[in-house]
Amino acid sequence: MAKIKRIRLIRTRHDASWTIVKVETDQDGLHGIGSANDHFNPGAVAAVIEELLAPTLIGRDAGAIEDIWQSMYQSGYWRNGSALMTAIGAIDMALWDIKGKEAGMPVHRLLGGPCRSAVPCYAHASGKDIEELSEDVARYMEEGYTVVRCQLGDYGGGGFIPAARAKRPTNAWPAKAVFDEETYLEAIPGMFEQLRMRFGAEAKFTHDVHEHLSPQGAVILSKRLEPYRLFFLEDVLPPEQIAWFRSIRQQSTTPQAMGELFTSPHEWLPLIQERLIDYIRVRVSKGGGISACRKIAALAEVYGVRTAWQEGGDNDPVNQAAAMHLDMAIWNFGIQEENSFREEELEAFPGHALLRDGHLYANERPGLGIDIDEEKAAKLLRASDTASVYHRPYPIDRKADGTIVRP
Repeated sequence: MAKIKRIRLIRTRHDASWTIVKVETDQDGLHGIGSANDHFNPGAVAAVIEELLAPTLIGRDAGAIEDIWQSMYQSGYWRNGSALMTAIGAIDMALWDIKGKEAGMPVHRLLGGPCRSAVPCYAHASGKDIEELSEDVARYMEEGYTVVRCQLGDYGGGGFIPAARAKRPTNAWPAKAVFDEETYLEAIPGMFEQLRMRFGAEAKFTHDVHEHLSPQGAVILSKRLEPYRLFFLEDVLPPEQIAWFRSIRQQSTTPQAMGELFTSPHEWLPLIQERLIDYIRVRVSKGGGISACRKIAALAEVYGVRTAWQEGGDNDPVNQAAAMHLDMAIWNFGIQEENSFREEELEAFPGHALLRDGHLYANERPGLGIDIDEEKAAKLLRASDTASVYHRPYPIDRKADGTIVRP
């Protein structure tokens, strides 16, 4: 039995935004890696690992994954916060990586074996107007993607109006543009009407609201999008307002995907049990790692809900690999959010998942199949970027009167 000997954190990427945990054992060369990535608050996750979790794990059997998960979950007494769950998720991934290496097989085979040949992904198409967006959609479809997310610019795009045109207080916050819900509720159905006219009924589209709407607006948008038969509508409500999914379900047949901001079972549990969503989109690291997310998937299967694990441009190849192994092994897989990386980033993670023709392909290497080249990872960092000056709070959108719009 391999014992945990040391737990280290490796900071990387050109902007220092990725943190990878490395769990080393007392057996020469046997280690595992996991994603401790938190783009907006990496220092908090690092502190939880280094100050809270790591000291309790040294000397423990690396194969006691479930017991270690449960002990980490209670180690801070207060539970389910983003920093704690990400820290737990990172170590959990690393332990599954070690377990697979000890068994001599990839993690998805430890989880029961493959349910599919490869993992279909959905692409992220965007454009400043419908013409530019349409060209981006066409490009992804030609690359082999069967499902494409469609956005007018960034999150909330289609709902922003120039601040100079908005009726704002004389003492309003400085802003170039402000978000207007009614503008958004008109623009997005119009966007899909034009996309359907160009690409026909067989194209599969999603859209990410990114929680920009009021609960009433979320109901209205879901109803207005029914004629365009979306694959799903993503994150139409913030976690604080999930009870409104009951109203959406009663009034709309638009499929719903939810969970990007979830870190607690008390958020996703009622949505699955009451069949109020069609896809659960927890990020694997934020949900507590492979151990926790395979339980989410098992529960979701019972209630007819499918998975669509969250990725996003801030995520790293290690979390992507963990999600892919889950995708391969669970029957109720729905779709995987794609994430592409720079060539030099992939070179720092040998054994990374292969994204080709709209699918992720797993390799047969033991464990997660991915490792980190620490020398190349160090070279990714800019010389001017250090953890001590890292400060990237989430950007704030506001309405015309200055009210903050929640993601």
